[in-house]
Amino acid sequence: MRPATEVELAEIVKAAKTPLAITGGDTRRLGPVRGEVLDLSGLSGISLYEPGALTLVVRAGTPLAKVEAALAAEGQRLPFEVPDMRRLLGRTGESTIGGVVAANASGPRRVQAGACRDSLIGIRFVDGTGAVIRNGGRVMKNVTGYDLVKLLAGSRGTLGVLTEVAFKLLPAPEATATLRIAGLDDARAVEALSSALTSPFDVTGAAHWPDHGTFVRVEGFAPSVAYRSAELKKRLSAFGPVEPALTDPWPAIRDVAPFHGAEGDVWRLSTVPSEAASLVTRANARQALYDWGGGLVWLLVDEGTDLRATLGPFRGHATLIRSASALPVFHPEPTPIAALTRGLRAKFDPHSLFSESA
Repeated sequence: MRPATEVELAEIVKAAKTPLAITGGDTRRLGPVRGEVLDLSGLSGISLYEPGALTLVVRAGTPLAKVEAALAAEGQRLPFEVPDMRRLLGRTGESTIGGVVAANASGPRRVQAGACRDSLIGIRFVDGTGAVIRNGGRVMKNVTGYDLVKLLAGSRGTLGVLTEVAFKLLPAPEATATLRIAGLDDARAVEALSSALTSPFDVTGAAHWPDHGTFVRVEGFAPSVAYRSAELKKRLSAFGPVEPALTDPWPAIRDVAPFHGAEGDVWRLSTVPSEAASLVTRANARQALYDWGGGLVWLLVDEGTDLRATLGPFRGHATLIRSASALPVFHPEPTPIAALTRGLRAKFDPHSLFSESA
């Protein structure tokens, strides 16, 4: 099924008697496809773009590449640096903006600009009864009442089918500088990243790629970037020699390139940065990649490893990103949160039509 309009989509959902598998480009789905495929690629196109107001409204099935090209032509960008998960997951589809929102997909710039949901200011979606719901607006002050905008971002299609999303934008930076410290062990690297992130120098990327270096990025107007990078170099010299990065590491970090094509299971940990290095040691990982100053850790482990059992309780959660095993994808929710989740799903999807989308 491939609806061409929101009205058609609402009628399909209203008439559905069995589960629906909501699909855009199928580039971010973590679990198996469950139900009849509902292809949203027909809901495509930019509804409104006002560069002067830094505002974009776009239909959910619009290819991400089309959105980014339109913004680049005006010297603007989405604030949250969208990761491309296709090579990591072995997919070949075309990422859509609805899938980005459904996954709350957010790259290295999250440490400064926030996640996808923080740039999202309005949504339209079809709930499990076939009702069309609008929340938020085209400017930040229009978000009133229940903040469904934030709720739907990251819900992976389990609460409704996104049809249109609105974002606040940022100008593309005039200049970028990335500093690199070589030779740090994981714990010391996280300390260096924490030092950079707690500085007043507006860091927009803080990552550790073992055997490649510890990286810190600043962006903005050229004079400001020159000043801030020089000050950061002084600050970080306590951890070792600091030099400009010879190549741009951020696309590889953003897309978890070190794990592309590598055998084994891929896990993603969200945790407290100060505990990240010890978790990696306990995981006995084959490879690790630290982003968000250590708050996000990607791990490559042996196939079939139940990392949650290996690690036991910790401050954070573990998501199984890529595996042939039957282990659950998502971390079990605490009992109060699980009860809240059930209540929300019963409200928005009373007939249990929706599963994870991509």
